[in-house]
Amino acid sequence: MIKIGFWKRRRHHLDKMTLKELTVAYFQYYAIQAYIVVAIAGYAYALSSGAPIGPLLLTGLASALIYPLAWYGIHRFILHGNWLAKSPLTAPVWKRIHYDHHQDPHDLHILFGALYTTLPTVAAATMPVGYVLAGWPGAAFGLATGAVITCFYEFCHCIEHLSYKPKNPILARMKQQHMAHHFHNEQGNFGITNFMWDRLFGTLYTNANRPPKSATVFNLGYDEGMASRYPWVAKLSGGVDTGTPRDRRQREAA
Repeated sequence: MIKIGFWKRRRHHLDKMTLKELTVAYFQYYAIQAYIVVAIAGYAYALSSGAPIGPLLLTGLASALIYPLAWYGIHRFILHGNWLAKSPLTAPVWKRIHYDHHQDPHDLHILFGALYTTLPTVAAATMPVGYVLAGWPGAAFGLATGAVITCFYEFCHCIEHLSYKPKNPILARMKQQHMAHHFHNEQGNFGITNFMWDRLFGTLYTNANRPPKSATVFNLGYDEGMASRYPWVAKLSGGVDTGTPRDRRQREAA
């Protein structure tokens, strides 16, 4: 990864950043730039192919509906299943794409999804239905729509971790529910930007019905006992840290 502009610095924490700084960082990040290129290329190919516009628009709508369900399933059963930590082949991936994010939820360097995992996932979720509806132009249109939604998702996710109170009530509620996922109980509110599937599958909680505070909200269950059997994440992390993100930063600053 080539680090340019904002990203030349080693660490950035969203709870210490402004909205303007976030916007600059967002558009300079290589994965966001890649999604934008994929979206432009996909739409350009699909719309210049001569394919009927109706099936293409239907593909876009289907992609917009499939994306939140796919993300809910990935977040709940893969990222929070912690079974990826049980193999030396997949432990580094799990550490990068979710364990580190819960260890320090406001660290911008590990907040964005890793491109080598996100782009294939977006393609798998959106291209098949696009191909069925409109052939290869439909597949390209679906992928482009998935890339646009990913850009929206990543920016909203950043806002949820930013030291900033959204004026929009919908965004403010999203932020509240996502912060509860990170700082109260990680076994709920998996949706990030769309909590419809949490509501449908019974994993949505608010201040009115929230479950007890989870002891594993920062380590996802990867404790000393698990590390003794599956040591790869601990080796990559320099040990098992059972403290809070604030404890960790204070030790790093000392």
